[in-house]
Amino acid sequence: MSEEQVCQRCQGTGWLLDDARGAQVARRCGCFDERRMRTLVEQANIPRRYRACRLDNFEVHNDSHKDALKISRQFVKNYPAQDVGLVFIGPCGVGKTHLAVAVIQELIEKKRAFCLFYDFRELIREIQSTFTPESTLSESDVLAPVFQSDVLVLDELGAKRTTAWVEETVFYIINHRYNHKKMTLFTTNYPDTDAPEDTRDSFYKKGSESLVDRIGVRLRSRIYEMCKVVEMEGDDYRKMAKQASYRF
Repeated sequence: MSEEQVCQRCQGTGWLLDDARGAQVARRCGCFDERRMRTLVEQANIPRRYRACRLDNFEVHNDSHKDALKISRQFVKNYPAQDVGLVFIGPCGVGKTHLAVAVIQELIEKKRAFCLFYDFRELIREIQSTFTPESTLSESDVLAPVFQSDVLVLDELGAKRTTAWVEETVFYIINHRYNHKKMTLFTTNYPDTDAPEDTRDSFYKKGSESLVDRIGVRLRSRIYEMCKVVEMEGDDYRKMAKQASYRF
């Protein structure tokens, strides 16, 4: 730790001494909590692209966005008292990942929760890489923080087509978290076959795959048992922003 980083109040010890009735009593210095939050942010594995995502800067363009934001705020407010996580469902670019990341950012800042972000495909690749002879990590090394995190975001669920091994591995992960009452947030671009008819029209396309097609019935059933469904609609933010940039 450099001299500039050393807390001048506690000289880097994390403790302060106060006088109380003629005796000295130790209490935590404010820098301890600040360092703890920085550590939690670093451990969260949030991609650089999403590090600025907050609930306060989420753009609301329609009623589904308004409802999703309200549900996200309520999740943060209630944590850790709630019993279920969230699964954000909607087409590309409507802000699903923004909200999921914003939730864990707020939980870190306000509740000091141990949160972790993983892209669905990246998690599968990391687990598979442990099977190679040159790997210095074991499968349990990769899975330990996934199991232990208070809140896990699994982004782009279904982006990698499920094989028997993938389905069994992911089921093992989420079932472990479910049994230990750990909250999990999912995002997916694939619609649910049981979605209300009025939400299907703008989301479903003839011949398109559903979430069940991508992850299987058993995995889908477990996720819906452990999560509240948050349907989101709208145009692709990224596509609109790109088109707007061409006008200048």
